[in-house]
Amino acid sequence: MTLSVDEAENTDPDSAKADFVSIFNGENLEGWEGDPTYWRVENGCLVGEVTPSTLLKSNTFIIWKGGEPGDFELKTEFRITESGNSGINYRSDRLEGVPFALTGYQADIDGKNRYTGQNYEEKKRTTLAYRGEKAVITSQGNPNEEGSLRANVQKNCWQSRKVVKSLGESEALKANIKSEDWNECHLIIKGNKLKHYVNGILMSEVIDKDAINRKLSGLLGVQVHVGPPMKVEYRNIRLKKL
Repeated sequence: MTLSVDEAENTDPDSAKADFVSIFNGENLEGWEGDPTYWRVENGCLVGEVTPSTLLKSNTFIIWKGGEPGDFELKTEFRITESGNSGINYRSDRLEGVPFALTGYQADIDGKNRYTGQNYEEKKRTTLAYRGEKAVITSQGNPNEEGSLRANVQKNCWQSRKVVKSLGESEALKANIKSEDWNECHLIIKGNKLKHYVNGILMSEVIDKDAINRKLSGLLGVQVHVGPPMKVEYRNIRLKKL
């Protein structure tokens, strides 16, 4: 069957499995750094859990110690409880003064699938592309003024952006995401083009032309979020450098 141009763009490209390298061994947290109160390995999965007795005051991450990827593909499977809020951070920096905290691009994941698939920049420009959007990001108008970055965020969304294409209605795309079951996330990150796929469907795409605030390489990690008790699991975490 021949796909149309739009269908081809919204379909997860076939990548040779041999090119991907596992970065999580499924047995222990070797190669990762995080707070053991919240992170453990169970049944071959990387598990992040918040309990009633370990509620968070700030988001916490487990961070891969294997480098700071620039251009790469990442594939993993995730499962999250309905109350959960998580995400995969990349091209990120440590947040000064807060242990195991990151600031940077995030492939958002949540249990109610309100945000799953979108591109949210943690502790920085906030929402860059909602699910179903291809968006071009530019700098704020006064980048040299103190406080200009935060001033350019309204309703948890970066204001210097333009949606250039619809990838589909958010609710229609949501129908492809399983609740409290395993889903595959595939990130294709190359240059200033950032693509987030879930279960083979392109959920969001960012073209980041903001040379002031963007990052072209950085840390990789996964998150548990402030909020009610939750559990998220990741397995088969594989990385391919481009």
